[in-house]
Amino acid sequence: MPSFNFSKFLPLFDFSPQVPLVHRDLSWLQFNERVLSEAQKSSNPLLERVKFLAISASNLDEFFAIRVSALEKSIVKAQRRLDWTKTRRLTETRQQLLKGIKRFGDNQKQVLHTLVEELAHHSVFLHLNVERKRPEAQLAREVFEQQIAPYIPAPERFDSKALNTLQSLQTAIILPGGFWLKIPRNLPLIFGHSSQRGSRWDYFFLDHLLALFLGPPQDTGWSTGLVRVTRDGDYEYDLADTHLQEIPDLVRSRVGNRERGKPIRLQWEGNTSSAQLEEAARILGLSPEQVFKAPGSLFLHSLWQLYFSIPPVVNKAHLKTPAPQPKIPKALKQSESVFTVLQKKDLLLHHPYDSFDALVKFIEGASQDPSVLSIEQTIYRMDSVSPLLQHLKTAARSKKVTVVIELRARFDEWNNLNIAEELKKAGVKVFYGFGKLKLHAKVTLVTRKESGQIRYYTHLSTGNYHSATARSYTDLALLTAQEDIGLDARHFFDSVYEGHVPSTFRKMVVAPTRLDKKIHALIAQETEAARMGKSARIFAKVNALVDEETIAALYRASQAGVKVDLVVRGACSLVPGLKGISDNIRVVSILDHYLEHSRIYYFESSHRLYLSSADWMPRNFLRRLEIAFPILDERLYSFLRDVVLPAYLNDTVQGQELTASGVWKPRSSKKNEKPFRSQLFFQELAEKAYRETSLE
Repeated sequence: MPSFNFSKFLPLFDFSPQVPLVHRDLSWLQFNERVLSEAQKSSNPLLERVKFLAISASNLDEFFAIRVSALEKSIVKAQRRLDWTKTRRLTETRQQLLKGIKRFGDNQKQVLHTLVEELAHHSVFLHLNVERKRPEAQLAREVFEQQIAPYIPAPERFDSKALNTLQSLQTAIILPGGFWLKIPRNLPLIFGHSSQRGSRWDYFFLDHLLALFLGPPQDTGWSTGLVRVTRDGDYEYDLADTHLQEIPDLVRSRVGNRERGKPIRLQWEGNTSSAQLEEAARILGLSPEQVFKAPGSLFLHSLWQLYFSIPPVVNKAHLKTPAPQPKIPKALKQSESVFTVLQKKDLLLHHPYDSFDALVKFIEGASQDPSVLSIEQTIYRMDSVSPLLQHLKTAARSKKVTVVIELRARFDEWNNLNIAEELKKAGVKVFYGFGKLKLHAKVTLVTRKESGQIRYYTHLSTGNYHSATARSYTDLALLTAQEDIGLDARHFFDSVYEGHVPSTFRKMVVAPTRLDKKIHALIAQETEAARMGKSARIFAKVNALVDEETIAALYRASQAGVKVDLVVRGACSLVPGLKGISDNIRVVSILDHYLEHSRIYYFESSHRLYLSSADWMPRNFLRRLEIAFPILDERLYSFLRDVVLPAYLNDTVQGQELTASGVWKPRSSKKNEKPFRSQLFFQELAEKAYRETSLE
């Protein structure tokens, strides 16, 4: 599948001759193309390919709701300021983006049909556009009559203005004769049926069944049309002047507003006439470029259900990557308490290879230990059935437990509201958010009294306290009893409780006050070291790199001779390999079975290595409360520097490298060199209890 070549677009984003930048949204579309390419790779297990197709669709839904809507607002803002140069540049970006998304939809449809054919060879039948005379039509009718028809409302007279009543990502079906009905949002989007012996699986998309059984007979030549509206979901709001008790109601109202935001995309499926689409676009205030034909179904994102519903029976095991068997670190399996272990050494957890149960064990131990005075934790995203919740509630019976929960975590607002209420009922003290700043830092602090002295035990992580994503996201976490880290965590929580942006830390670095400045200072130190002829190197692993000032600093470092290695999963505005600008910069991206989510910053001459919750983006530097925490234990430092960093850079199976022309190319093994896959390597390391490494 071809990728965007950004070389012809670079003049659009060359704000100065020394700082060429690719627009973040065009780079993101490249990222989603890489996701879709995983659905095409025959080397991936078949159901894993189905999963990647689903991810590419759900990614696009969120991209329209957040990024495309933000781009529209930027164009309007530039117009109001009479900044015609910026208006032209952003408008051209928008045109290229929407054109690329239409092509992307064609690729999704092609991939879908390929997967349908290959699934059928394994007795998994995903039926597309069923005809009433086909054998599967009887099964389709049974599914429709039993699982769909009882929940469908009566049709209403269609008035195109009524399209404005559709909520975001809600679907409606337009029927012949001037009728329509809105599809209930609680209906499944894909329906599965298995034979009694589980030897055959049949699946149907909801939109296909609706078109088949709500429309007129197929031999009349008439058909039905379905439409789906995406609305602006990019809402930021300040909690600073809101009373603590009123915050949940404010968040509820804002989430409700998101469902009724400005239309940003119209998708359609079926035999909807061009006149109907033009009228629908006019009513919704959309341009023709914002109207998209569905890539085979409106509900490709629901293929997750197909992925999860087929059981891992022996004869189907080759269709899925085997479920991981994460281990609890050996040090935590010993009879001594977790606190005794941490008094001797820091522990590094590499999820999902190391079990999330290690953190659960830490919180459980704190909840049961009579010497523990308090437990404090931030929550950005947490599953509602997390074992951590029960341990926090248990702890609240005998000690002080405080949680700072960010209710504005996008698309997790309702879940976080429910968790907050559940914790409050159990006696946990709950704080919400932090003014304009989203609290994105992941930190837990346990305060313990030992021999009359206060001692702090801290857990810091690059990822959320979410037991489900801890099995599918790669993240790094630190468990430590180091005093400076504990005192920093103490200062962090105290500042948040008082409504102040925390500052003046011993070891940790926090956004928005210091993180970007610290990163730029460390880049400058490497730059100066290179100019003095010293060995200088920068490594950063982030989900996105789009901050212009940071990119400019990396270009200067490259020009001074600093070796810069970047592992960027998603959008990357930096262009590597440009002569005289970025010759010494390499950009690698890894997409694999697990979502790469850890953030690592390494600066060789400064001997600094940080793990963090923050990407190198303006929002993380300026609009979020983030933490970067240093690795002070030399054992852990050596492991990350000598084992983890090289593994990512040497991945020749799932790694791709960004070229100077803006094209991503697969990385391949050299002649006589064994292919290397970083995630498999990390899994094997954990299974061997990190033998022959500094973590042994």
